Amino acid sequence: QVQLVESGGGLVQAGGSLRLSCAASGRTFSSYGVGWFRQAPGKEREFVAAISGGGGTTSYADSGKGRFTVSRDNAKHTVDLQMHSLILEAPAVYSCAAGSSTTSLRVGVSDYWGPGPQVTVPS
Repeated sequence: QVQLVESGGGLVQAGGSLRLSCAASGRTFSSYGVGWFRQAPGKEREFVAAISGGGGTTSYADSGKGRFTVSRDNAKHTVDLQMHSLILEAPAVYSCAAGSSTTSLRVGVSDYWGPGPQVTVPS
């Protein structure tokens, strides 16, 4: 079993950068891909980025390509989402999830989710 906790976020200006982190527990963490999702008020949750268990494969939504970078450190059990050139828009809540592959995560199929939306960008 994998447990996830999100952190990071905060106040950001247009064009600024922000780094989110997803900390995981569980011996099989490196077996899971991890994805980031965002949900704006009144909108459905949407895929942002994902990374495979070994870190060799990444996937991004078109909106984040060239601006976002997802990375992981399996020794530390963390997956980070570095965001650059942020665009001011309606605040969205970011959450992370663990799943079998970046392909499944991209369509929202996951096995574990963080405990609840805890990171809001921008605030």
